[in-house]
Amino acid sequence: MNHTEFMNHTEDNGTGKQEIESAIFKIIESEVPDFRIYEYALEDGSYFFYGNPIDDPKDIIRRLWVPFSSMGYDIRMVYELGEYVLVISPVIEKKERIWINVVLAFLTVITTMFVGSMMFGIDPFSNPAAILKGLPFTLAIMFVLGSHEMGHYIVARMHGMKTSWPYFIPFPTIVGTMGAVIKHKGPIPNRKALFDVGVAGPIVGLIASIIVTVIGLSLTPMNTVIPDGSMLLKLSSPVLFDIIGYLVGGIGTETVMHPVAFAGWVGMLVTALNLIPAGQLDGGHMLRAMLGPRSAYVSAVVPFVLLSLSLFIYFVMQQNGGMWLFWGLIITLFAAAGHPEPLEDSDYLGSSRITLGLLVFGAGLLCVTLVPIQV
Repeated sequence: MNHTEFMNHTEDNGTGKQEIESAIFKIIESEVPDFRIYEYALEDGSYFFYGNPIDDPKDIIRRLWVPFSSMGYDIRMVYELGEYVLVISPVIEKKERIWINVVLAFLTVITTMFVGSMMFGIDPFSNPAAILKGLPFTLAIMFVLGSHEMGHYIVARMHGMKTSWPYFIPFPTIVGTMGAVIKHKGPIPNRKALFDVGVAGPIVGLIASIIVTVIGLSLTPMNTVIPDGSMLLKLSSPVLFDIIGYLVGGIGTETVMHPVAFAGWVGMLVTALNLIPAGQLDGGHMLRAMLGPRSAYVSAVVPFVLLSLSLFIYFVMQQNGGMWLFWGLIITLFAAAGHPEPLEDSDYLGSSRITLGLLVFGAGLLCVTLVPIQV
């Protein structure tokens, strides 16, 4: 079916619909001229084009996704009863339940203030109102974690990707939270978008961590009286943390550091873990964009490296390597699940993005400590 035949077929659908259908056909005709349409149907607002694709159907979707996405349409190719059908449907935007994000953020404020108040020597169980003393830690840790996710969010939106607002995760850990996440919806347009979104979180999050660390190490270390028999957590500081401490003249982890500095330390640890080059971690996204499908080989090896590192820490260093054991097992699942393929997977990133990726991975190494926490 050529363009004229298509117009004759749709002339009774009304001027508005005819213009839309004409625009749709023109996009198909210009982007995938080898997709020969022999039948067309319109049902419940969705357009069905029956044809014979000479190219790989995946390539057809790759070429059509950007123009149709900008028009507010989703596309898919189905194969039914020996026929290929290109289905073009209007996107039905579901109203986001922002109240969930707000409630989770509020609960995370409470849990982090609860933990932060204990860092300031307050017993929140006997004096619940005093948890407000933990507000400096809450502001610092929420800034660090929120900046990381907002980096992903803003860059994803710039590339036309659909993504949710950050979801903070309140949890009774030593920092009062399990971090924050955002949910991506729909396909990844191309490798450049994949790289930009993946690298944005670690960059923005690390900058936020550095700012918070500078502020925290500039503050007076805690003078908390530690009762006899209390469990103490000794933090091993990464190279970047020590460099900042040296430059600002702050006191490192040999004293009871200020909770704000601890928030910066946590941010560096989060950055290091997120930059592990495997699965769907930020480092995995960056590696997939930089190496293409070959990144699967690296993702397959990384879990064994982490598990081996855990054994080395346990049996050679005689210390707790549980964190690397945990991440080795988790990333085994991530690697097995594979990585979603960008719609356009052939574009080269360019030397500037490759260089940036290597620098960010290098910065991640400066945030690594083999045994971050010792009891």
